[in-house]
Amino acid sequence: MRLPELTASPAMLGALSAADWWTLLTGVVCAVACGVAGCYLVLRRMSLLGDAISHAVLPGLGVAFILTGTRDPLAMLAGAAGAGVATAGLSAGLSRVGRIAEDAALGVVFTVLFALGVILLSFLPSDLHLDASCVLYGNLEFVALDTVRVLGVDAPRVLVPLGAVLVVVAGAVAVGFKELGIVAFDPALARSMGIPAGVIHAAMLALVAAATVVSFEAVGSVLVVAMLIAPCATARLITDRLGWTYGLSGLLAASAAGVGYAVAAAMDAPVAGMISVVAGVQFALAAVMAPSHGMAARAVTRLGLALRITREDILGMLFRWDERRSDAGGMAGRAVPPLRAADVTAAIGSPWTARLALWGLHRRGMIERAPDGTIRPTEAGRASGASVVRTHRLWEAYLARHLGLPLDHLHAASHRAEHFIPADLEAQVRAEVGDPVADPHGRPIPPARSGPAGLA
Repeated sequence: MRLPELTASPAMLGALSAADWWTLLTGVVCAVACGVAGCYLVLRRMSLLGDAISHAVLPGLGVAFILTGTRDPLAMLAGAAGAGVATAGLSAGLSRVGRIAEDAALGVVFTVLFALGVILLSFLPSDLHLDASCVLYGNLEFVALDTVRVLGVDAPRVLVPLGAVLVVVAGAVAVGFKELGIVAFDPALARSMGIPAGVIHAAMLALVAAATVVSFEAVGSVLVVAMLIAPCATARLITDRLGWTYGLSGLLAASAAGVGYAVAAAMDAPVAGMISVVAGVQFALAAVMAPSHGMAARAVTRLGLALRITREDILGMLFRWDERRSDAGGMAGRAVPPLRAADVTAAIGSPWTARLALWGLHRRGMIERAPDGTIRPTEAGRASGASVVRTHRLWEAYLARHLGLPLDHLHAASHRAEHFIPADLEAQVRAEVGDPVADPHGRPIPPARSGPAGLA
């Protein structure tokens, strides 16, 4: 049941009480600490480890209480952190010794440890107020009820270790930024450069474990997994730069906490759960709308590539058609009619792509349309078509000479390659095959132009 004095209704959003501000601040600090610490897991492709650590804290808490007989926060933190590090070490050792996949090893280790923790908690005294549901789901709404005096201010007790972890995580990233990047992307290179990759890896796992442990009381160990992974995964969709990834992860985590709190207050929903939902919505929006890696951007890129290839295919088709007409010009009964737009559309196979490509070529001044539906290339279009055909026939000559492919295998491979061979590579291919004047089929290779051929 929620406490009235800790709940912000929509009318109160503009004037939050002190307890509401402490709740919001705790959520923001927790989200940012987990979001920045979790970047290492995402970059190292160990995202499942955050889930494993968040579940494996249970046996650590149980063992810590059995050994100390108290719920002292430091004892609980030490026990849970030890369980988190043990989870990482056991999974890595099991993967290495048992020769099984790392994700399978993590799945075995954390499920067994979580089950062991549930069993241990069932043997603890009933008045301990430490159970699996508390660890899993947290209690962010009530953090302002348990306060400590810090610099003359009554602050939530859980905010103190959360703030300390955030400072340590931010400091570690700032101090070891270059080394962290090398270790995360290429541990072997880091070791060859004299960077203690093993030490850095263990230290970052310890920080992840610490962030997870101190967060579970506020937002729950299950919900903290979203904050470990979602902000960085969202940032990676938006940017490829490492520095921006860390910065955006922190900003996205903070905004998820703020928006999640506001939405939860308006809907009278659990705050921690809503923060995770907002983080998921951020990821979904980035997955669709990110400028480089979003689905919309990739769809536009694929469409642009398809249209470019189709435009080049049409120009090459027009160039070859003109070759046929020239060859048949002096031969009675073999006159080749002009090419019509409908013939091009039928030959391409995708009518709407062909129509868009023809429209683009006409707009670029590469082709001319006649009232009777025939099309012919302009001077710029013919030069671009000659470039496509030249690349195709040179590549056929290269494949026949260096790979010994039969004649009936040359066209398909060269048709795919002709769209992706730049001018400098074309010159190398020409030199490799001895500057031929004809392809293996005996068709003439158009000579290279000294000036630009134009863009298709």
